Amino acid sequence: MNIFAKKPTAKEALRASKREMTNATRGIEKEIGALQLEEKRLVTEIKRTAKTGNEAATKILARQLIRLRQQISNLQGSRAQMRGIATHTQAMCANTAVATGMQGATKAMAAMNKQMAPAKQAKVMQEFQRQSAQMDMT
Repeated sequence: MNIFAKKPTAKEALRASKREMTNATRGIEKEIGALQLEEKRLVTEIKRTAKTGNEAATKILARQLIRLRQQISNLQGSRAQMRGIATHTQAMCANTAVATGMQGATKAMAAMNKQMAPAKQAKVMQEFQRQSAQMDMT
């Protein structure tokens, strides 16, 4: 790790995180696909052993099938969590962008309020009304 390297911006960190999450999700999906192929193979093998009447082998294969399906469901849960985390980080980045924009708008409003000085504006308006009233009387 380079100690002189500058710290990545939030946008760069989000992009790197998103890339890592996508790669992890793709790996999980690949594993799920392989397990589903194995499940199909096991189902056909169970049917074949059941036809031959080999009850012990059929029970063992059925247990393997149950474990395999549990693994698939666990991996699908992990994939959903990965996608949820990716969505959450993206939403957090969007929220920080909105907060930054609001901060700039707040500074601009404060500068305008300082420049306009509401008390001074009220005094000018009263003076204008008084002068206008005097013009109307004459």
